[in-house]
Amino acid sequence: MPRLSEVIAALENLWPAERAESWDAVGTVVGEPDQEITRVLFAVDPVRETVDEAVKLDADLLVTHHPLYLRGTTTVAASTFKGRVVHTLIKNDIALHVAHTNADTADPGVSDALAGALDLRVVGPLVPDPSDPEGRRGLGRVCELDHPLTVRELAARAAERLPATAQGIRVAGDPDAPVRTVAVSGGSGDSLFDHVRAAGVDAFLTADLRHHPASEARAQSPLALLDAAHWATEWPWCELAAAQLDEISDRHGWDLRVHVSRTVTDPWTAHAASSTTTDTSGAPN
Repeated sequence: MPRLSEVIAALENLWPAERAESWDAVGTVVGEPDQEITRVLFAVDPVRETVDEAVKLDADLLVTHHPLYLRGTTTVAASTFKGRVVHTLIKNDIALHVAHTNADTADPGVSDALAGALDLRVVGPLVPDPSDPEGRRGLGRVCELDHPLTVRELAARAAERLPATAQGIRVAGDPDAPVRTVAVSGGSGDSLFDHVRAAGVDAFLTADLRHHPASEARAQSPLALLDAAHWATEWPWCELAAAQLDEISDRHGWDLRVHVSRTVTDPWTAHAASSTTTDTSGAPN
């Protein structure tokens, strides 16, 4: 069976740390390089629920998309919720490795997995990585549909194919407008509107769209916006990443048991729909 250092080397080959954004915090957070690895769990968030799942599964390695300490810390005291995560991992001999923006821009990466979940054909990156001579790596993906759908139909497909969350899919734009091309970006995507407009697509599916950027984007073009939950747009990457590690394990004869967490760690837990009304006189006083 492989050592942690061997598995990490394989993961770093998929998602090199040097391709992460300068502000990011990726790589191994917890773990002894010589510890043996037999079982791996992939998850979006390194939170108590997924760590408890790793303990129950008897996993030796937890790989997450989101960092545990993105902004740094001065303590790992168990009295803090992140410190408790660290203590639980160490006490149970579970390593933690993070692949964040280096997985976003990988080929294949987070947005490839999102496109695959929606049965979209990837044409190329939305924001190409200038260091990639083949033009395959980069942030987001520009995609095509096999046949046109309306915005309403595309939103319904996203709601059906992505993991269920309280938010569901929010839509901005004419629900009956035809869609032939789509830009997708897992996670927060409203910083990419200039690139989306330059791509000339009919719709943009991402997460965490804020009021002002979305309003301004709609004012500048007929671009339809589909806003899903952040966690839901990134979870498909866990399945992609697990499959990649499975293939590596088979190639090296490691016999790893690789799992994907299906624990919903999206922070929003309920949704109350607004009452339907024909009164268009304005918001209440």
